[in-house]
Amino acid sequence: MANLLLSVMGAFAEFERSLIRERQREGIVLAKKRGVYRGRTPSLDAGRAAELREKAASGVPKAALARHFGISRETVYAYLRAEARRTLP
Repeated sequence: MANLLLSVMGAFAEFERSLIRERQREGIVLAKKRGVYRGRTPSLDAGRAAELREKAASGVPKAALARHFGISRETVYAYLRAEARRTLP
């Protein structure tokens, strides 16, 4: 009997979770249509990102670039990876 009760409770929990995820997806779609759901703003504008890439190409250490631009080293690498993806055929 206890096994049956646990199984039923688990099924209800799974069903409720699927309803929550469905409502969330619908809300995201509606927010995107209204222009509210845009994501995070970039850390650097296009000009500063170009400056970052130029300095990195000239051999400035990545840690120094991160300190200069006020971003993390991972963000520096992300900007450099994005540039590398754009230049690949």
